[in-house]
Amino acid sequence: MSRYWSTVVYDLDPYVPGEQPRDGAPIKLNTNENPYPPSPKAVAAIRAALEEDGARLARYPDPDGDRLKAAIARHYARHAITPRQVFVGNSSDEVLSVIFQALFRHEAPLLLPDITYGFYTVYCGLYGIAHAEIPLDATFAIRPEDYQGRPNGGIIFPNPNAPTGRALALADIERIARANPDSVVTVDEAYVDFGAETAIALTGSHPNLLVTQTFSKSRALAGLRVGFAVGHPDLIEGLERVKNCFNSYPLDHLAIIGASAAMDDTDWFERNRRAVMESRDSLADALIGLGFQVIPSKANFVFVHHPRRDAAKLARHLRDRGIIVRHFNRARINQHLRITIGTPGECAALVDALSHILTEKENRS
Repeated sequence: MSRYWSTVVYDLDPYVPGEQPRDGAPIKLNTNENPYPPSPKAVAAIRAALEEDGARLARYPDPDGDRLKAAIARHYARHAITPRQVFVGNSSDEVLSVIFQALFRHEAPLLLPDITYGFYTVYCGLYGIAHAEIPLDATFAIRPEDYQGRPNGGIIFPNPNAPTGRALALADIERIARANPDSVVTVDEAYVDFGAETAIALTGSHPNLLVTQTFSKSRALAGLRVGFAVGHPDLIEGLERVKNCFNSYPLDHLAIIGASAAMDDTDWFERNRRAVMESRDSLADALIGLGFQVIPSKANFVFVHHPRRDAAKLARHLRDRGIIVRHFNRARINQHLRITIGTPGECAALVDALSHILTEKENRS
């Protein structure tokens, strides 16, 4: 602590990101990164930009990211999305940060699930927004009826939810948006491409609905840091006003070029997400065979619990074998592990390690 800190800093409880090991090359299944390289077209576009005009990096990038907005609008043309309905930023975390500042009111609490992405409560603390945590049901599912008839300054939840992987149907999201016409309902779709339905389809008929996505998961560009939001132009204008008050240039030139090329490469995108989903389903079956309870997932991870084994100890035993998974020491979920979907080889190594760990413990007992 420092006497120079502001009172805001004293009270913050910062988000703790997943471990990023720097020594050796363990099997890293803890931060929901894509196990495969990004679109070759994205890499080629970045390389070409450097070779053709490296001096361009001496100039500021496009503050509006119009090239990327156009690519996103093309991708969602089936939903009649235009660039005026798109906001882009330096990761979906930054996009969410702008949403918290621009669109969530302070007169009533923000509603969010009690088990969800940890950054939401961090932003509430940073921006002085009261919040109310709405409990998931006994199966870790969001109940739409819990978000109806409650005064609020906004609503936010991931779909699929994290860390559970459960997804809401579009009809349920529409129920929430319709029941809260005076509040902004934000759906964080970081994992939507792995089996859920995007609520972007609903933004044309619900001006209070905002959808965020990231290039870090299904497009394998976590290192590029690109995110976006889609919604009514009035919501987008509010985000742009806040963005231009603290960082007019959130995306660098190469990020705009690479993300635009990745968004246009639909063939790679479809192959990649199918491969991840197939590995997820195979891994879930294998874990069930080892006695784990696996929550049905529409994300690039599974959330699992072994009824006879302590989750923290399992995570430590896996770490000793060079495999990193995520354990959350929080109420209701401290006996669960969140396991990112790796390559088929990485998933097989995980299953083999767990099989040995469980067998060794059985033999000792």
